[in-house]
Order: sequence, then structure tokens, then C-alpha cells
Amino acid sequence: MTPQDCQQLRDRLGRAEQAYEDLQLGKSVRVLVDQNGERVEFTAANHNRLATYIQQLRGQLAAECGVTAPGVVVGPLRFLF
Repeated sequence: MTPQDCQQLRDRLGRAEQAYEDLQLGKSVRVLVDQNGERVEFTAANHNRLATYIQQLRGQLAAECGVTAPGVVVGPLRFLF
């Protein structure tokens, strides 16, 4: 990915995280336009779908741009004893 592509991905992640926060705070319906140009409407009833989308964006950022975010595991899991 180019640096511009990575920035666009970070921007989408930021918008999705803001939408999730707005839902959690009761600011009603949030609408996002995904990477395919599809309009996706999230409500409190389907906030899990938005959380999954956020995790996908974080994983994509980690894999393609080398950017890790909280909750993203890169590489194999290791157990600490």
C-alpha cells in the first residue's frame, strides 16, 4: 500500500471509531460509507457489526501498513509463564 492508502485507511478507522463512540453515548444512528462506496447505517441494535468493522480495519492497518492499534495482535500468540 502507498502512504496515501494507509492514511485513507487510518481516516476510515477514525471515522468508524467516532461512529462507535457516538452510538455508545446514545447519539442515535450513524452512517458510514465503506471502502466500496456502500452506505452502511449503524444503530445501537447492531453496534457489534460496527465493532467488527473496526477490528477489520485495525487488522488491515497492521498487516498492510505496519501500524498496530490497541486490540490488534500481530504475529503468533505467545504465552508468558
